[in-house]
Amino acid sequence: MFFINGQIPISSLLGMAMLVTACSQTPKGFDNDPFESVNRKTHEFNKLIDKNFIAPASAGYRSLVPDLVENSLTNFAGNLSLPGKVVNNVLQLDLKSAGKNTARFVVNSSVGLLGIFDLATSFGFYENNTDFGQTLHRWGLTEGAYIELPLFGASNFRDGVGQFVDMTLLDPSSYVLNEPITTYRSVASVSALLQARQIYGDQIDAVLYESADSYAQNRLIYLQRRRFQLKDESNEVYIDPYSE
Repeated sequence: MFFINGQIPISSLLGMAMLVTACSQTPKGFDNDPFESVNRKTHEFNKLIDKNFIAPASAGYRSLVPDLVENSLTNFAGNLSLPGKVVNNVLQLDLKSAGKNTARFVVNSSVGLLGIFDLATSFGFYENNTDFGQTLHRWGLTEGAYIELPLFGASNFRDGVGQFVDMTLLDPSSYVLNEPITTYRSVASVSALLQARQIYGDQIDAVLYESADSYAQNRLIYLQRRRFQLKDESNEVYIDPYSE
């Protein structure tokens, strides 16, 4: 549904490791939602947060902040996420994408003034978006049961573990940045979230507030999109949204 940067206590690592094991043992299929009753409650909580906080804040942000500033903040946050994506590229043995993401980071961090300006795209260095959930998929782990995470939205066991690892272990920028850059990064990440809520507002509203069963619709969209993104044809339900 929506995503924010956050921290998960390191003490949760053992529990997350158990989820990785569960991923490889869980049967495949679209209806793999054994926690539906809990997921639905989490979904309603996420809708409440979106309706009362994120959507209004996004509207206010749009009216107060010029588009140029919005884009610059989003570029800055996105640039600082690139080192973690390079790590995942390497773990996936995708050295070509690792090179492209590295080149993009170097260009935007230098002539792009720490990523405020996206000059790398004009040079042909496009971002290869990836994450540790995709790395786990490349390593052969199945997606596991569907889960909806508080604030982070639709996910599954494999991607939930991946998101945790990305935030706490595979984010080189977090190890080298100091104040006030870390604060700027947090502000930019929130700004990127608010801008994304603007851009995809119509689609989000249609799913959350106009569909007969927003939970089921959100689950369907997430699973289809993620399986298509990973080209995960091993699942019983794999739909190519671009096929005729």
